[in-house]
Amino acid sequence: MKIVVRSPNWIGDAVMAIPALKEIRRIFSGATITLCTRSLAKDVFSEADFIDEILIFDKSDNPIRNLIRQAQIWRERDFNIAILFTNSFASALLARLADVPLRFGYSTDGRSFLLNRAFSVPEWKKNRHESYFYLNLVREVENDVFGKTTISEDLDISIKVSESRRIEAKEILRINGVDTLRRTVALGAGSINSMAKRWGAEKYARLNDLLQEKANTNVILLGSKNELDIAMQVYNQSSLKPVVLNGKVSLAQTIAILSEIDLLISNDMGLAHVAPAVGTKTLTIFGPTNEKATQPIGSEIIRKQVECAPCMLRKCPIDHRCMRLISSEEVFTKALKMLGIK
Repeated sequence: MKIVVRSPNWIGDAVMAIPALKEIRRIFSGATITLCTRSLAKDVFSEADFIDEILIFDKSDNPIRNLIRQAQIWRERDFNIAILFTNSFASALLARLADVPLRFGYSTDGRSFLLNRAFSVPEWKKNRHESYFYLNLVREVENDVFGKTTISEDLDISIKVSESRRIEAKEILRINGVDTLRRTVALGAGSINSMAKRWGAEKYARLNDLLQEKANTNVILLGSKNELDIAMQVYNQSSLKPVVLNGKVSLAQTIAILSEIDLLISNDMGLAHVAPAVGTKTLTIFGPTNEKATQPIGSEIIRKQVECAPCMLRKCPIDHRCMRLISSEEVFTKALKMLGIK
């Protein structure tokens, strides 16, 4: 049996789908499992033992031609089952154009007629973690194929980082001037898909100074090249300069670096999901988003209860009070506790 799974597009969503992917592997133990994902998130699965192959499907300037080309790739691989974690019409059309015999997904975006089995979105979706949304889809698939459900709700998001990658990560830190004999805290000040998720450069700069001066830690900034602007704002506003790695290392290298540090403090972004998955303590600063649905599994959070949050808006139309009311000193105090520093 050959199964293709259309992965969520964003890094954080990809991590939240890991428990469901592990259940697919358990249920279909003898199958070949191919994960179709954006290149943005592929490094999350670079050493995953619960999939056999990764297919990249990125956006292009000609989406119709791109869709037809990808459908041809799927058709050549002769998949028996397609499980769509994405909710878009396009992902269901892809599976249909590829002539995959069994196509499973939620009945979203008017795509039910393209699927063999289109399952209703659970009523609890907004009140439970997103990982359960993916697990529920796998439960529906198992029940349809085998007539029973054995799905575990254990949210195991753990991902492997090989010793060779860990050694490389330590060398990257050393080359960039990080004293690996001291504690290291990483800051994730960015967020590509929402400006409202950003806590603020001045707050991260103040937090950096507190961590370096009062806790004697290394501070590094991590994130993509597209988040270099906010990283440099933090750098320029800091009295004690942090190490900026945004855009200097790949996601695979970033994941390995996260496995070798003591704490990540970040906005609600992809790296906040990755760090707990590699066993690193994580503190996530929440503002406009719903922590019930998207809190990184294994992460601690800090947020202020304000009347307009969670609004889920990507740009705050008023005064950004959900983030503004969280002080650097408050986050620093929480970080000290998580680091075991008195």
